[in-house]
Amino acid sequence: MLRSLPATLVVAFVVTQIAIFTTTVWLHRTLSHKAVTVRPGVTMAFRIITWITTGLRPREWVAVHRLHHAHSDEEGDPHSPILLGFNKVQFGNAILYRKTTARPEVVAKYARDLPPDFWDTRLFDHALLGLGIGVLALCVILGPIYGLIAGAVHAALYLLMSGAINAIGHAWGKRPHPNLATNVQWLALLVGGEGLHNNHHAVPTAARFAFAKGEIDPGWYLIKLLQKFRLATVRLDLERVRAKAAA
Repeated sequence: MLRSLPATLVVAFVVTQIAIFTTTVWLHRTLSHKAVTVRPGVTMAFRIITWITTGLRPREWVAVHRLHHAHSDEEGDPHSPILLGFNKVQFGNAILYRKTTARPEVVAKYARDLPPDFWDTRLFDHALLGLGIGVLALCVILGPIYGLIAGAVHAALYLLMSGAINAIGHAWGKRPHPNLATNVQWLALLVGGEGLHNNHHAVPTAARFAFAKGEIDPGWYLIKLLQKFRLATVRLDLERVRAKAAA
């Protein structure tokens, strides 16, 4: 039943959303900004998902993102469309990421709290192995042809959505707070809430990106679900977030 092109595209989109939600909740809000703390079992689940759906090394992602905040839209920002142009960031975000992580001093400075551990050196630092396991799983579910198609579609979607956060999120949209990032609600619905980028830059340590009525942050719903089962704790409540944003 799953072995058809429509089903393949649905599976690819679902896998991409799993990767996106893991990126926003774990790599971004938990590791980069310490806005959320999760239980060890949840951490391991997020590590495995990151490994098999993106091949990213968390400490490198964190370093690039923290560098972005340290030099947002000014010289040194690794992926600012204002400095580099929209197309270069939207379609070449992965290249910019690799260019930045190739500088050991960036990771050493901006991710010194995330040194590689036992699991990193033996598993999670081996990106091709993780991605291979992920593609193999898709091939088992969908068959080899559709599995490879799903893997390719997922890779394209994840790269384009990640690029859009940085490209669209610093080029077009609303700026309710005094920074050059923007809020784009339709984008936020596609990328786990990351489209509320102006809000995030206003209060980077906030776990919730939706500050005002009518704003929707899908990633926050996953955090609330984890909270309900006592699997996560949040650094700032909404009232303190609004107070900091207004300051």
